[in-house]
Amino acid sequence: MKITCNKEKLVETLSVVQRAVSAKSNLAALEGVLLKAENQQLTLCGYNMEYGIITNIEAQVEKEGSIVLSAKLLTEIVRKLPCDEILINVSDTLNTTIQSGNCDFSLTGINGSEFPKLPDIKDPETIELPLETIKSMIRQTIFAVSDDDSRPIHMGTLFDIKDNEITLVSVDGYRLALRKEKINEKAEMNFVVPGKALGEVLRLLPDGEEKKLKILYSLHHIKFQIDKYQIISRLLEGEFLDYKASIPENFNTTVNINTRTFIDSIERVSLMIMDRLKSSVHCMISENQIRLFCQTTIGKAVDEINGVQVQGKDIEIGFNSKYMIDALKNAETDEVTIKLDTPISPIKIMPKSGDNFLFLVLPVKLRY
Repeated sequence: MKITCNKEKLVETLSVVQRAVSAKSNLAALEGVLLKAENQQLTLCGYNMEYGIITNIEAQVEKEGSIVLSAKLLTEIVRKLPCDEILINVSDTLNTTIQSGNCDFSLTGINGSEFPKLPDIKDPETIELPLETIKSMIRQTIFAVSDDDSRPIHMGTLFDIKDNEITLVSVDGYRLALRKEKINEKAEMNFVVPGKALGEVLRLLPDGEEKKLKILYSLHHIKFQIDKYQIISRLLEGEFLDYKASIPENFNTTVNINTRTFIDSIERVSLMIMDRLKSSVHCMISENQIRLFCQTTIGKAVDEINGVQVQGKDIEIGFNSKYMIDALKNAETDEVTIKLDTPISPIKIMPKSGDNFLFLVLPVKLRY
């Protein structure tokens, strides 16, 4: 393999592709990035057996071929090279030279044939979604994806598409995040995308563009096509939480509050909570007022929010401050409606008008 390519383009693509490279693997090839030269372009691929990222750049290809090189080392080398043009030459013994100006590196690579083949998505169903819409939906739900591998199915986000509506749901056992939108698609699909792969999709989706995101879906795999990048991921298997049955319908107390005001108040009292100190925020809701209290071994804090719109019964409830703040920050609205029933019932957070998102936060038992 022998090619010449642009440094800036190679650095840009390597920085993305290497995010799908395994940090440590029994298969050495998975710790590297695959470079494949053909048809006057260089294809780059990173893969960790869960998801892969593929892209390509223009290149002057003098000799076609492939090689697997250490992703981290290659990225650092290319970033430090002095000139805009880079020559990469791979010998028959897999010795790889990388030249730019007066700088010359020599690396030993792995034969490209040893790189695992990414899954083929056979006879896929295809759906195209407004890019800005799906980006917002992922952002508002991915924070609640579980990191507990005892329930692998909840380590991803559910895509539930039917009746011209798409719903994304994430749940981790302590909270639930739901976001839905009407779409011009008649397809019916239901699948769970791993949170790590979805995180990469979110990072690659551009801002402020009226484009469509193309998704190809099969029984076991999914492909997201984002500009020049493709993210291919396996789908999670298992029975996802029946989210509709998990959403409570009855509430005794309704609160309308400014989102930023509530976040600031929780953050103030949460200064008493350190990582080693497991404690909750005690919340007392009464007519036109929310009083927050937190006490740990290092001290206590009290904060009050007055002039709050409260309807229904007074209630005292405890919650994990991080989970509540995560939900409020991802509401992305100036005001939210919070509905409560009992001190042991989920806290429901919704937009003040409409129902395009819904967050549930499980309460924490109060200790007096």
